[in-house]
Amino acid sequence: MERKARFRIGVFLVMIAVLVGLYAARLFKLQEPAASGDGQNVRTYTYESTVQAARGEILDRNGNVLVTNRASYNLEIVSNILLNYADNPNQHLLELVEICEALGVDYVDNLPVSETTPYTYTLEEQSSTQQNYFRLFMAARGWDTDMSPQNLIRELRDAFNIPEDWTETQARQVVGIRYELALRSVDGTGLGNYILAEDVGTDVLAAIMELDTPGLNVQTTTVRVYNTAYAAHILGYLGAMDTQEYESIYAELDYPMDARVGKSGVEQAFEQQLHGVDGRRRTTVDESGEVLNEEWITEPEAGDNVMLTIDIDLQAAAEDALEEIILDLRENGLPSSSSDSQGRGTDAEGGALVAVEVKTGDVLVCASYPTYSLETFYEDYAEVSQDPYNPYYNRALNPSAPGSTFKMVTAIAAIDGAGVGRYREIEDQGRYTYFETYQPECLIYTNTGTTHGIINMMEALEVSCNYYFYEVGRETGITAIDEVARNLGLGEPTGIEIPESIGHRANPETKAELYADNPDLSGWYDADTVAASIGQSENSFTPMQLAVYTSALANGGPRYKATILERIVSSDYEEILVQNEPVLANDYTFSSEAMACVEEGMRLAASGSRGTATAYLGSYDVAVCAKTGTAEHGSGGSANGLFVCYAPADDPQIAIAVFVEKGAQGGNLARAAIAVMDEYFQTAADDQLSGENTVG
Repeated sequence: MERKARFRIGVFLVMIAVLVGLYAARLFKLQEPAASGDGQNVRTYTYESTVQAARGEILDRNGNVLVTNRASYNLEIVSNILLNYADNPNQHLLELVEICEALGVDYVDNLPVSETTPYTYTLEEQSSTQQNYFRLFMAARGWDTDMSPQNLIRELRDAFNIPEDWTETQARQVVGIRYELALRSVDGTGLGNYILAEDVGTDVLAAIMELDTPGLNVQTTTVRVYNTAYAAHILGYLGAMDTQEYESIYAELDYPMDARVGKSGVEQAFEQQLHGVDGRRRTTVDESGEVLNEEWITEPEAGDNVMLTIDIDLQAAAEDALEEIILDLRENGLPSSSSDSQGRGTDAEGGALVAVEVKTGDVLVCASYPTYSLETFYEDYAEVSQDPYNPYYNRALNPSAPGSTFKMVTAIAAIDGAGVGRYREIEDQGRYTYFETYQPECLIYTNTGTTHGIINMMEALEVSCNYYFYEVGRETGITAIDEVARNLGLGEPTGIEIPESIGHRANPETKAELYADNPDLSGWYDADTVAASIGQSENSFTPMQLAVYTSALANGGPRYKATILERIVSSDYEEILVQNEPVLANDYTFSSEAMACVEEGMRLAASGSRGTATAYLGSYDVAVCAKTGTAEHGSGGSANGLFVCYAPADDPQIAIAVFVEKGAQGGNLARAAIAVMDEYFQTAADDQLSGENTVG
């Protein structure tokens, strides 16, 4: 019996020894002994983290740095240190959030429960990514997502051992942080260490670090700096990716799920070039969180730099001019004699201006008003989102009716498609009575009761006579008109690298598609052709398309792909990685007869005795070809105003399109084009003079 007892005890001791050995081996993976100053060993913890690469810079065509980076500090919590080695982790967290609030530091708390009682869920205010994290968290704990928010807070207080004598406010603050820490251990989130606060100032940083919170580290990173207040819609902003973005785009690029990516504009269009390659760093800390050793697993590689075709001085001139014109319209409106029958423009809302190089397709300006600040995008978001004029809406890349700026299409189609000569004379009778039930009027007749009299096609462009184009449009037919519009880029992708709406041309196919649910309205009639001939009906184009179209008119038909990319260079500016070249999108050409008509008609519109833009361009130093437009839109109030031009008339270099919602008429908008042309031609003159001086 005694021998059996000793044998059993021996087996038991061996089992204990094995278990202790296994436990020690597991601990060894998490801890490495490091000699302290007094020869004793201290517990350490080693972890790996992603180090964000510095994002590439964005420059304009002249080398002006528009977007760059500055050094920034984030507060990072290593949960294993805090939760495993701190004597009272919850107390440490409470002290941390209280000092953050006292110092005005916004800390990250994505627990979808209101911060005050009675508790309510705030899931609808969160991104789809955060909503998904919450579902994963609840599933990992076996909790029902239908649980009331009050019960959830109670469950979390128990799970995280929050003291019962804490106030509701204190408990909710710490529960929110504990939730963030717990998310990092939930399968499927793919999250790195918890970033408590981003871009913390050095003074605040020093005060917070004095708390000596176990596991709290300072992470050095970079944040975007904007050297211009202009071009917000083009440059774009950064933000957290949503679940769909991650799964469809960034997962295969090895982006961490909490990476910030371009959400709009150039930041989004050239995300992969600007982003760079994130690094991985291995860090060893002691139980208090003090860093003992750091080493690179892979070093980060800074992103490439993107140089745009945008000229920031022209962009500034355009945005300032749009603002001045629109605010002036709201305050003063237009004289009754120069406005449309619907209104005087005092209800003007927003506008856009796009300028492109005629012979390359380079976009020099892409302005939208009202605009917003990229520097304070997130701080201002709630307020700006409530602005009735919708500053976040990029009007330059969204469509509306072109009005009379479309009439050059009808002129070309009439000459080349129906054999109508440019000297063909028609008498404007005010009301077009060809149809019994549809009798549209010339705008001058609607406004004043007068007509343009007997005019030819070039004069019809000069005075923007609707009656003339009703007649030649009906004779020409929609097929020829639609073909010319397509070739000149209307209702077609421009090629611009940032997202654009395509709009559509008025034709039988478009109408059938738009009214598919109402067969009584889906048919195409001659009356539709008449309306389409002056840029109404279902015609809907963006200011970007109108600028590209105007450049194609200046070229006699050839149309270049619009682009905002000049080149991409390496992060050290030593190597050109991509040099963008002009791309001919369509080599269509119209006849010399049509070209003569368009050129002369647009010259007359800018400087003829009756030109609709003569009051603004008649004495301009550079000869300009232009066309004004007034477009009905069906939403009440003043008509939309449009203006297109190219210059110089005899050697076109720049094409411009201007649009103002409820701007009443287009002639007034020539002022914005003039502001851009002043800057453009003055810069060209200065460059030429500089070159001559250099040669001399």
